[in-house]
Amino acid sequence: MESSSNSDQNEGTPTSSVSSPYRRTYSDISGLSHRFDVQSFYNRPSNTNAVVLSGHEEDVSEDAEDPKDDVVNDVHGDGDEEDSDIDSAEDAELEMMRERFAKLLLGEDMSGSGKGVCTAVTVSNSITNLYATVFGQSLRLQPLSTEKKDLWKREMNCFMSICDYIVEVIPRSLGTNVEITETKLRSDILMSLPALRKLDNMLMEILDSFTENEFWYVERGSSSMNSGGGGRDSGTFRKVVVQRKDEKWWLPVPCVPAEGLSEEERKHLRHKRDCASQIHKAALAINDSTLNDMDIPDSYLTTLPKSGKASVGDVIYKQLCTAEKFYPDQLLDILKITSEHEALELADKVEASLVTWRRKTGGLTHSKSSWDMMKDISGDADRGNDKNHILAARARSLLFCLKQRYPELSQTSLDICKIQFNRDVGKAVLESYSRVLEGLAYNVVSWIDDVLYVDRTVRNRDD
Repeated sequence: MESSSNSDQNEGTPTSSVSSPYRRTYSDISGLSHRFDVQSFYNRPSNTNAVVLSGHEEDVSEDAEDPKDDVVNDVHGDGDEEDSDIDSAEDAELEMMRERFAKLLLGEDMSGSGKGVCTAVTVSNSITNLYATVFGQSLRLQPLSTEKKDLWKREMNCFMSICDYIVEVIPRSLGTNVEITETKLRSDILMSLPALRKLDNMLMEILDSFTENEFWYVERGSSSMNSGGGGRDSGTFRKVVVQRKDEKWWLPVPCVPAEGLSEEERKHLRHKRDCASQIHKAALAINDSTLNDMDIPDSYLTTLPKSGKASVGDVIYKQLCTAEKFYPDQLLDILKITSEHEALELADKVEASLVTWRRKTGGLTHSKSSWDMMKDISGDADRGNDKNHILAARARSLLFCLKQRYPELSQTSLDICKIQFNRDVGKAVLESYSRVLEGLAYNVVSWIDDVLYVDRTVRNRDD
């Protein structure tokens, strides 16, 4: 499902002349005449004045001598070529749809022996793989190519169309003794999916804004890094990037002019960074909410220790249970985490202890909505005498602070287990869509930070 505001924004996006936009569902056109060519209608040139919808053309008298006859014939001849291109594009898209449909039914088990994964996992994997295909080689601030942008929109529309048929039944009374039921889109999809489409469009707009930049990129180790001229102090840029603690060797090196970026360019970068940061937070919130709504698999519960103390260790447990006021930031400073691996390991331990303490309080079910969790947080203050409630609330705040401090943190063991055993297709779509948008937004923020870091270092050296 796609909101009207999102569709308005998509109309201004350039599309390829080869691929045609996917319809959300095909139910709206199934009753039309077979002579109506849907793909031809949506792929017609924008400057075409006359469109034949039903296949009928006006009769032209053979005796009429019109000097425009030759022109009309030429136009019809060009139309035949366009029709041929449209047919080939339609055949390619139909073949892609057949492939998607087959993988969905087979559960990615091409042997057909029935050993494939469930539909929800198949959809989740497909969205993840599509993101890797489209954005995997996008390592710099620049617009996506038209082909990749069309591929992303076309296939995501196909995946999103699944949610058009995920509904819930609502009873409605027509009178004293009359009651009927009606269906509407499921509430979590109705709330989250339009928001995700909006975030998706905003990210595309941010990337599209980086067309005429004052900065540029060179590949690490290329001859451009050792060549001077054009105001490029290549050695300086290389030294700046190498000094960064979070250096990733596969990323291209951002470069700025010798005098640094202009104030207008810096304002533009900061504004886009703030927008991408807000998108990242929104996608993270939707992803956390969706994961919280998923069931906790029994296979994960069987691996938990009998006590939460055994999960977090003596040092963290002492801080959680002895302090009158708990400050998670101070605890993280004491632990002195030095790598993402250590942060992820700590997150797994804290999350395991959190689930253990919640189970002991009797307040943990297999699935708990975000609203129920918020009520539990607010109710923890009323259960001050229950030690397990206090420990669970403090462990939750520590986990939240840890994820805020390390936004690039990988998924925890519990999150991976939930996704692997999830059977709800709607939740699979929301989780995977929000996860890939969260990753893209984080990458955009990081790329902008790289450019601003190089600019700031160059200007400080000039001073």
